[in-house]
Amino acid sequence: MTDVTSDSAATRLRRSPLHERHTALGAKFAPFGGWEMPLEYAGGGVLKEHTAVRTGVGVFDVSHLGKARVVGVGAADFVNACLSNDLGRIGPGQAQYTLCCDDATGGVVDDIIVYLHAEDHVFLIPNAANTAEVVRRLRAAAPESLAVTDEHEAYAVLAVQGPRSAELLGALGLPTDHAYMSFRAATLAGAELTVCRTGYTGELGYELVVPAAHAVAVWDALVAAGAADELRACGLAARDTLRTEMGYPLHGQDLSLEITPVQARSGWAVGWDKPAFWGRDALRAEKASGPRRTLRGLEAVDRAIPRPGMQVYAGDTLVGTVTSGTFSPTRKQGIALALLDAAAGLSDGDTVEVDIRGRRAPMRLARPPFVTPSVR
Repeated sequence: MTDVTSDSAATRLRRSPLHERHTALGAKFAPFGGWEMPLEYAGGGVLKEHTAVRTGVGVFDVSHLGKARVVGVGAADFVNACLSNDLGRIGPGQAQYTLCCDDATGGVVDDIIVYLHAEDHVFLIPNAANTAEVVRRLRAAAPESLAVTDEHEAYAVLAVQGPRSAELLGALGLPTDHAYMSFRAATLAGAELTVCRTGYTGELGYELVVPAAHAVAVWDALVAAGAADELRACGLAARDTLRTEMGYPLHGQDLSLEITPVQARSGWAVGWDKPAFWGRDALRAEKASGPRRTLRGLEAVDRAIPRPGMQVYAGDTLVGTVTSGTFSPTRKQGIALALLDAAAGLSDGDTVEVDIRGRRAPMRLARPPFVTPSVR
């Protein structure tokens, strides 16, 4: 779900309340959706950070993610009539992955995690670069009785991910036994926070939504408690390799205003039988007729590493483009997501070629995830 967006030098980059902690750890920073965020840390880099999450526990600062709130009588019904998934499938205390689609085209404005607190209280976590647009669209549609607020900088978000994440949070007295895609209130280091059983890595994990003023105290408590467990601070480069191994889409690459949920194989996040949501007519029509292209997984046959934007060929025919591509530290091979023409008639197991700087590298179609998920 997280977005990686280039910013011009003239744009003021926001900073996480944990910026000084990252600097002290030797972080290499990069612009992400209008924020200056840690890409990787000294003393390990992407491979060690990735491995820590797959085998132990890592902590990510993802405070660049957006935060917004809809409050008032009928808030949940209003959000449900706007966003794609069906909030009626969950109850208070549960979270849901959903999409904000353009009403005319069905293209994806953003993918969002929605936290249902009550029928009159919904909290949303969009991607950094898209938060203002999501809030704008909700405000434009909301009746006067509802308050839609942008709380982007009011909270920090810390993602504790990996098979030992529950052990770490349990040692701090935080709740860990709630179900996947649910959340509970808790207190740590004097801060009232929300512990969500969510994440973007495919591993057992939690995301802590913390008031920004308490972010440093909570970070320090996590680091101190995790010292014995070799907790590793992880940057957004490792987050990207982890999510690609799972086949999780990245907005701006695998989802966008030009890429619909039908094309991205994200129809599971659409409440098709709902009477209303943005993009409903366009998406139902596309689903009925069949998309002209679909998001597929690729595995390198040799040592090649596919990257976004590279062209995909079947024989001499151009059939698509890589949307996300990287080296998989777990599989020790190149992997990718690619939008491929439906008319090409390709099936999993078929071989295509990716043009890597003028050299055609063979890739095999494979359905993600590329690594078995352990989120539950």
